[in-house]
Amino acid sequence: MNPPPPAAASLPPALRPLRVLYADDVRQLHELMTLILKREQHEVETVENGAEALTRLTGSPAGYDLLITDHRMPRLNGLELVGRARTLGYPGKIIVFSSELSPLAHEEYRRLQVDLLLPKPIFPLTFRLMLRQLFASHYPEPVALDT
Repeated sequence: MNPPPPAAASLPPALRPLRVLYADDVRQLHELMTLILKREQHEVETVENGAEALTRLTGSPAGYDLLITDHRMPRLNGLELVGRARTLGYPGKIIVFSSELSPLAHEEYRRLQVDLLLPKPIFPLTFRLMLRQLFASHYPEPVALDT
């Protein structure tokens, strides 16, 4: 039997804050992700579409440790954003959220070396634990997830 996951309040903060760029066209998700990420003591910038995210990345491709993007957005979708970010030489990690992905889009994200493809909705604690696993060196103790 697996032990229960640690309580959200008992998770120690990051050793160094991550610089996160979050792109999603749903304002309520901006607020939720900002709350979750700031609880982890990370720095968060939010934008409403892929074009705004690309503008931020173009100005400073190495300025962010993590790009989190929705798949479906106006002006520039997640797939286009990730492709252009990789062309710019963006060196950070990428997480894509989506309520549904076609097999073709899923394969294209894998080709573009997206670090995590996560379903919408996701529980905040689940997201925090996955973030800790993705950035294990930024946290005082590694967190292992049973699969």
